[in-house]
Amino acid sequence: MRSSIFLSYAAFVLVGIGAAAGGVLLPAQIADYGVDKALIGLIFFTSSAGFLLAGLTNGALIERLGLRLSLVAGSSAFVLAAVITAARPPFWALIAVQGLAGYGSGVLESVLNVHLAALPNAATLLNRLHAFFGVGALAGPVIAAWTLNYASWTAVWWGLAAATALMAVAFMWTFPKKVVQEKEEKQKLTNALRNRYVLLAAAFLTVYLGVEIGVGNWAYSYLREVNLESHLVAGYAVSGYWAGLTAGRFVINPLAGRFRMTPARTSLWCCVGVAGTTVLIWLGVVPIAGFVLLGFFLGPLFPTTMAILPDLLPARLVPTAIGVLNGGSVIGGSALPWLAGALGQGAGMWALMPFALTLALAQLAIWFYLSAPSLAPRTK
Repeated sequence: MRSSIFLSYAAFVLVGIGAAAGGVLLPAQIADYGVDKALIGLIFFTSSAGFLLAGLTNGALIERLGLRLSLVAGSSAFVLAAVITAARPPFWALIAVQGLAGYGSGVLESVLNVHLAALPNAATLLNRLHAFFGVGALAGPVIAAWTLNYASWTAVWWGLAAATALMAVAFMWTFPKKVVQEKEEKQKLTNALRNRYVLLAAAFLTVYLGVEIGVGNWAYSYLREVNLESHLVAGYAVSGYWAGLTAGRFVINPLAGRFRMTPARTSLWCCVGVAGTTVLIWLGVVPIAGFVLLGFFLGPLFPTTMAILPDLLPARLVPTAIGVLNGGSVIGGSALPWLAGALGQGAGMWALMPFALTLALAQLAIWFYLSAPSLAPRTK
């Protein structure tokens, strides 16, 4: 059991490295293929489509293959995509194969979320899992930039292919062979999409990622244009935001556990903290440290949403529901940050914090209704 948990953490570090390294490689790919930013940006659409497909098929995959073979399948899909990418295919093949890469990483994320959500102390385990994604995301740009000093951008993809292949072997050795023989996959997906708690959780994560990625993408521009901070200070603040997000996932739930606060109540207060910190940044009270605190309070919200699902849903729906939420979250992670940018373009970057506050208040309201059964006092 412990070895599978540690391997899950290692896998999320690797997924985080792959997710964050791609941005550093974009200029090299643009120069290599002779395309513009708009064309290379199609990578994000195909990758997101693959990730969404992984979420929608997660429950069926686990039902048919079990955890171990599902993880091997996801790893194999990513390895194949990485090898094709590393071989420098024609441009449109590069764009298309990112759908397979997104599917592979989406399967890994969804299945590992399902695995840890079924274990005791799931909230802490899932927060650590997603914190290790943050560790990988912090390391990915450094690894990619260092590699580009000595080799082509394709070398990074060869490295990802090799590391993921080794991870697939480790999955085979570590996870048990267990296949559940059921034939209700389509019905489970339908039931999950109709379930009140799944819909509330989906809405919550859509808004949550709108805040997380929207602020993460536009905080630098906000600090430069509104607070008139220097290039260096604004950059440090954004790095501090992502570091705060990672630290929140390591620290908040274990600390709350010492005070006997449930994960649901802890996240409720984190939502309050997100809204309050957003107000402080907007008012200019803590424009720099505020972004670190904002990331800190945001940190536990995504993994804790996954963690409380077993308390809200029948056990047979949990794998499908987690896949739906993990895959569907890309919608909020793309549409709402785009809207934040559009508002900044039209009204000015000052609009970022009122926009973030609106989302934070919506997030707070949705969490209250989603977690109401977990927040209610338990009768003896």
